[in-house]
Amino acid sequence: IKCISTLQTFCRLKVKLQGLQKCGFFVWHTLAHFMKTNKIIQLFLSLSGLDFCDLTLDPNTASTQLILSENGEVKYVDEQQPYPDHPDRFKDIPQVLCRESLTGRHYWEVERTGWARVAVAYKTLSRKEGMICKFGYNYKSWCLFCTINGFTVWHNNESNNIPAPSPSSKRVGVYLDWPAGTLSFYSVSDTHTLTHLHTFNTTFTEPLYAGFKVFNSSLSLTSFSRCTIPAVCSL
Repeated sequence: IKCISTLQTFCRLKVKLQGLQKCGFFVWHTLAHFMKTNKIIQLFLSLSGLDFCDLTLDPNTASTQLILSENGEVKYVDEQQPYPDHPDRFKDIPQVLCRESLTGRHYWEVERTGWARVAVAYKTLSRKEGMICKFGYNYKSWCLFCTINGFTVWHNNESNNIPAPSPSSKRVGVYLDWPAGTLSFYSVSDTHTLTHLHTFNTTFTEPLYAGFKVFNSSLSLTSFSRCTIPAVCSL
């Protein structure tokens, strides 16, 4: 009886949390940075349906001018790397995709050392057709181009300039709500304050994959603590 009561409480809590999530993503970002030390918040985030992604780079997609590290870093190099041929590998553009297929509500962060493109793309994005493969230069990808002076969002070869917030930050947060058709980019400060940069509104028709492009720079994925829902006995 106690176990059933606990499960019913969890179900009611999940409904409340899903309603709260609609009030604002910023609440969830704030909670995320207490996850490592607070098991209750880990449970809340798990029940909410929002996935704080620990993404992994897909070496089969990486350009031969990129070096990938096990800690989630992608670095541009001048010397071509002896990677094996693969149909998923970007040929002319120093880009890489992640392995995870994204169709829900997801959040991830990256930190860059210089210019970079932070993107999502359909897996069907061309790999071998030159500049048309670049993130944001086609209808199959959406991206935030990060420079020293500010940001530019790109989709289908159309762009919009965004001034850099103050203080400047080299960390970017990405929030994807695939069912709602929204993709938002944020500048993330050292105190984990989010400044909204841009939101794309569209209808996604395929699973999305996080992607990155770097040139004479590097970029690192931020790792989040995994959320775990406690085991509950069967009814």
